[in-house]
Amino acid sequence: MIFKRLEIPDVIIIEPTVFEDERGYFFESYQQEKFKEMGINVDFVQDNQSLSVKAGTLRGLHYQVNPKAQAKIVRVITGAIFDVAVDIRKNSPTFKKWVGVILTSENKRQIFIPKGFAHGICTLTPNTEILYKIDEFYSKEHERSIRWNDPDINVKWPLEDIGEITLSEKDKNALFLKNVEINFV
Repeated sequence: MIFKRLEIPDVIIIEPTVFEDERGYFFESYQQEKFKEMGINVDFVQDNQSLSVKAGTLRGLHYQVNPKAQAKIVRVITGAIFDVAVDIRKNSPTFKKWVGVILTSENKRQIFIPKGFAHGICTLTPNTEILYKIDEFYSKEHERSIRWNDPDINVKWPLEDIGEITLSEKDKNALFLKNVEINFV
């Protein structure tokens, strides 16, 4: 496994070592000791899987507030996404900054997003499935969303390649960053 820190160093790309032969391939998507060596020392408690039927499905920017904040590892099983992590830790030198990466079933890359970040994805292909591990159980009471097109964050979504986007009602009505609850140190 290769671990690469992004422009926001707390966000890490994980590139697995893939073993391929005529039968197919094998790789470790998670190995606790290797993750701990890279400073990813979290206990994952839940795996979630999501299918987006249409290209241009945009989910996010989502997060949970303390004491139910979540760290996560995201990977694509089928298809491709543009994955975004936004630093919403008020005291961070990278507050309001974002990083985006393309994850695909072909490149098998994963992204680690620590607590204190809002997360969003935009599907680049139809029938895209993602799998993500989280270290805290889902809590509707602690769930929050930031508007996907918040001008204070200014994520450069790859919309010119997609055309029309599909949003949930929750994401259409999400608040701007300046109006949301943030309680991360």
